[in-house]
Amino acid sequence: MATLVLHHVSKSFKKKEVLKDVSFQIETGDILGLFGRNGSGKSTLLKLLFGNMKADSIKVSMNSNEIKISEVIPKQFISYLPQDPFLPAHAKVRDIIPMFHSGEAEQDRIFYDPQIATMTNKSMKDLSHGERKYFEVVLMSYLPHPFLMLDEPFSMLEPLHKERLKLFLTSVSKLKGIIITDHYYNDVLEISSQNLVIKDGKGHLIKTTEDLKKLNYIL
Repeated sequence: MATLVLHHVSKSFKKKEVLKDVSFQIETGDILGLFGRNGSGKSTLLKLLFGNMKADSIKVSMNSNEIKISEVIPKQFISYLPQDPFLPAHAKVRDIIPMFHSGEAEQDRIFYDPQIATMTNKSMKDLSHGERKYFEVVLMSYLPHPFLMLDEPFSMLEPLHKERLKLFLTSVSKLKGIIITDHYYNDVLEISSQNLVIKDGKGHLIKTTEDLKKLNYIL
């Protein structure tokens, strides 16, 4: 079991302080739902943890050992799926898999996934939004990192694709800790083990949709 702790983080853009008091602890086996209105700092927080963006201040520990956020170190522990497409549009699914996974067992596990097996000969540009998102999540999930961060994985997915994705993430979470940001809060709450709302730069632990209402995240 691995434990990732964000002790504190702060980040400002010019004179606007986006994050000032956010902390959490997540272990392998957990799914953390991360909520907040547009501009609250959800995606920024993921980029700060991954090292793609520099924080004003941040302290993170892995298994009680402080880790330095840099361009290299967090990537040893955390895989990250951004919201926007990042795979080459003209590459075929079958050719992308070996780019991320060198082991035959890992490749086969993805190739023979019931959903992915039907699209291995397709180019990324020919996949539906739901197919692309599912493939991206599976591709990132089978990397060896103990933690996985997903930015808006349920966004604009059809109900069938959502259900497939939820089943897959529930299965993956037995071995990994997962952080999910998404406006589709019901889908996240259905599979999450803990939840956090970012409001006014601060993190607030919540458990139910009523808690979301109290924080004015939903009406």
